[in-house]
Amino acid sequence: MKPVKVLFVCVHNSARSQMAEAFLNHLGIGSFVAESAGLEPGLLNQVVVSAMKMVGIDISGNKTKTVGSIIASGKKFDYIITVCDESNAEKCPFIPGECKRLHWSFDDPSALIGSYAEKLNQTLLIMHQIKTRIENWIKELQTLNKLQ
Repeated sequence: MKPVKVLFVCVHNSARSQMAEAFLNHLGIGSFVAESAGLEPGLLNQVVVSAMKMVGIDISGNKTKTVGSIIASGKKFDYIITVCDESNAEKCPFIPGECKRLHWSFDDPSALIGSYAEKLNQTLLIMHQIKTRIENWIKELQTLNKLQ
């Protein structure tokens, strides 16, 4: 069976979509191929990089990408999942191809304020929410595939 191709989209591809991509590729190895992109170009959030390293996933070498570059590449996806707030998710451009669209809203680590430690603690909470949602979604799809 070919892997399920997933594109995670957020505003700058700097935090939430990067975490979702990394978790799905890590937890769904062999069954999923995930990528991520942003509505606008951004810079990788270094607090997110630190948080992911704490769970053994190194995203420090990742580059941010735009949805426009993904569209231009002609890549096709089975799912496009927006992980930003609802108002930004509505800005996601049409990506050609037959795919299912999902929306999972998570707080933006890039919008956090406070000391580095406070930002890291809040980012860890968001990271665990994303990981849990990925784990549950993998189980949902596995259950659906067994029933079909």
